[in-house]
Amino acid sequence: MTGSLIVVGLGPGNPDQMTPEALAAVTASTDFFGYFPYIDRLNLRPDQRRHASDNREELARAKAALEMAAKGGRVCVVSGGDPGVFAMAAAVCEAIDDGPAEWREIELSVVPGVTAMLAVAAKAGAPLGHDFCAISLSNNLKPWAIIEKRLVAAATAGFVMAFYNPISKARPHQLGEAFDILRAHLPGSVPVIFGRAAGRPDEAIRVVPLSEAQGEMADMATCVIVGTAETRLIERTGQRPIVYSPRFLRESFQ
Repeated sequence: MTGSLIVVGLGPGNPDQMTPEALAAVTASTDFFGYFPYIDRLNLRPDQRRHASDNREELARAKAALEMAAKGGRVCVVSGGDPGVFAMAAAVCEAIDDGPAEWREIELSVVPGVTAMLAVAAKAGAPLGHDFCAISLSNNLKPWAIIEKRLVAAATAGFVMAFYNPISKARPHQLGEAFDILRAHLPGSVPVIFGRAAGRPDEAIRVVPLSEAQGEMADMATCVIVGTAETRLIERTGQRPIVYSPRFLRESFQ
């Protein structure tokens, strides 16, 4: 008997930013696997069961969910933001790829969500209005040397960059190192957006030039967006500036 597994993105934390499709998936599921804070966001019925686990247990969580789905369960794996952006969808696919043949027969679906960089960008204006990329600064799953190469490549190619996992207790220095790398390739006037808890009651959005950006300005709940030489600020009296990247590039940059 084979059940179903759906991977759901809960958005950045504001209930209004959770999609109707995600809400319907939660309503239809019986068992929920996810990181404790994400499971806590759900208002589950008495007949729905929680299987919460700690951070950094993504693959074990995915395997446990697949095992239950293979026995006929209607299983939901939850992620913050979008499940396909540095989140659980990839872990589930990895588990299926390396797992027993019966896992490939499970009905699998992935429900997208509003990812952190989109929530932060919307609060700031339109910094992702032109070409951009997302980079995780965590070296848990890839060497720091690879991250350094990608930072240089993105900066020299003119991409706006969104940084996920910018800092943690185990990695207090890496965001500062990333800014140092970027300052060697980008003007100091490039705007840097620190978006903490976008859309939640404790939201904090701060914009500083790259020349002043420091790692200590972020925490684990922050998504950082670094503009390009083309990214502009619209100054406003008594309000945070609007940050946007034009839809066109000047010929001098090409």
